[in-house]
Amino acid sequence: MGQDQREKVATSLPGAVTEAVGAFLAPVDAELERLYPGDPGTRQPVHTVYVPADAFDAGTVRSWGDCALAALDEHAPDAASFAAVLGLPDELAGPVYDRVRAKLEREPVEDLRVDFEDGYGPRPDAEEDGAAARAARLIAGAFEDGTAAPYMGIRMKCMEASVRDRGVRTLDVFLTGLMEAGGLPDGLVLTLPKVTYPEQVTAMVRLLAEFEKARGLEPGRIGFEIQIETSQAILAADGTATVARMIQASEGRATGLHYGTFDYSACLGVSAAHQASDHPAADHAKAIMQVAAAGTGVRLSDGSTNVLPVGPTEKVHDAWRLHYGLTRRALARAYYQGWDMHPAHIPTRYAAVFAFYREGFAQAAARLSRYAGRAPGDVLDEPATAKALSGHLLRGLDCGALDVAEVARETGLTRPELEAFAAPRRGDLTAPDR
Repeated sequence: MGQDQREKVATSLPGAVTEAVGAFLAPVDAELERLYPGDPGTRQPVHTVYVPADAFDAGTVRSWGDCALAALDEHAPDAASFAAVLGLPDELAGPVYDRVRAKLEREPVEDLRVDFEDGYGPRPDAEEDGAAARAARLIAGAFEDGTAAPYMGIRMKCMEASVRDRGVRTLDVFLTGLMEAGGLPDGLVLTLPKVTYPEQVTAMVRLLAEFEKARGLEPGRIGFEIQIETSQAILAADGTATVARMIQASEGRATGLHYGTFDYSACLGVSAAHQASDHPAADHAKAIMQVAAAGTGVRLSDGSTNVLPVGPTEKVHDAWRLHYGLTRRALARAYYQGWDMHPAHIPTRYAAVFAFYREGFAQAAARLSRYAGRAPGDVLDEPATAKALSGHLLRGLDCGALDVAEVARETGLTRPELEAFAAPRRGDLTAPDR
């Protein structure tokens, strides 16, 4: 058959059938768009650092970086010694070590939460009022003078009856302080801990809506993270996945689900010696969180390790190996964020993150380049894979594991093109126009 000869096409269904199907599914289309808008495409920090409210000051971010650098200087003063501790291959030893040190000097903390919950505990009301006002003043000042971490905010007390009023007041004092200091910064993040029932999420939504109304803010301006620390947050009494209902109850305000390693483990009766983020109970909870959050735009964060890199070098190295291994395990399971409890955890956080993205860089870049150019290769990639490949590269760029120039060189793609692959339109099976 010649190329100019058109294939004869015949159909049997009248157009009214297609129209009827479209009308029938229109509510489903709207529901999909509302409930599953996809990833927001913004930067996700690789970790969250929690600092008790009474310990937080204007120099906290820089002091954490300085302490982390001092730990490296004392316990792994060069690339070879650091690589030996973590088992890094020779080709990654220098690049990872150099990037870790540069990161600690430039941006040691990506996300910081001033803690008014477990790390702060019960205090006289006047003391907590003052600490909340002080946190607002210091955070506003840090964003103003450029010393802030990219993301900063508070973890308030939870919505349980015994501390509810105190948590609400602290939130109000903090947000009001920010408004009085010039407005809410773009990097503001709030964390609601120990959420057990969806109604507690609804209560938080109502509080924030009332604050927005009182201060003349755009409705929906303030979002928050939900911290998963109880068994009831995973499985409700009626057998439903509570965490999925929590996301819906947030009315689009939920920005993250954070796993609370120790509270959740204790809730299930796991003994202290076995409370860790790689325990089977933790994997079960996080798998349900992951499925519940998929496609909703709500990001996931793993928990922490409470084994601190302190003491003699041998103990520090043991703690580093543990933290590095847990971080790499989380990354492989698509938990791209976690908690860090001590400044000396930060070197291994960044080492794990940088090694992860650099190890996968060459293959991801080559596969995405072939896919974008519709060139043949030894792997048959699909749009979903292209989304994952571009997401890997974008996250590597955001945290500093990769450089813009090397990504452009190896893929032939600009950042907007990478972002188009990472967030295709629903049902779009084609590569973005180039």
